[in-house]
Amino acid sequence: MVDLKQSIRTIPDFPKKGILFRDITTLLKDPEALHESIDQLAGQLKDVDFDYVIGPESRGFIFGVPVAYALGKGFIPIRKPGKLPAEVISMDYDLEYGSNRLEMHKDALKPGDKVVIVDDLVATGGTAKAMCKMVESVGAKVVSLNFVIELVDLKPRKTLEGYNVNSLVQYEGA
Repeated sequence: MVDLKQSIRTIPDFPKKGILFRDITTLLKDPEALHESIDQLAGQLKDVDFDYVIGPESRGFIFGVPVAYALGKGFIPIRKPGKLPAEVISMDYDLEYGSNRLEMHKDALKPGDKVVIVDDLVATGGTAKAMCKMVESVGAKVVSLNFVIELVDLKPRKTLEGYNVNSLVQYEGA
């Protein structure tokens, strides 16, 4: 088994001073680590009852699509503003170091659909919470949130209280 934490590079002071950036490009480059991360994410979800995997642009696509494929589910992309061609619902949210907006096709989900969210990293939980609100705004339900990396000192589980949160690698220190 590959040690995923060892395959993730840490870059200090990026994108701004005081941030320890957890760089997954080294994990993605390593075929064994990439395979292991997808297998572990899919393994966390193999007994979960759900209809779709949702992932945010762009690194959520990297992990979400192969997890959806491995589990025989569809994938729903969450995009940055102006990238989706049909009618969308939008949600503003705060990041660890700024703010942004997410969009999803309005017709991507219907009431009663059950989804899991897959992303590379959870920091404050703001992005994940915004996705949960979008899913719930159309009457669908988030049954699990699954991340490769969790920055525990930023307390994302407090932001995501009430949701099932899983991560493969945890880091102390922002």
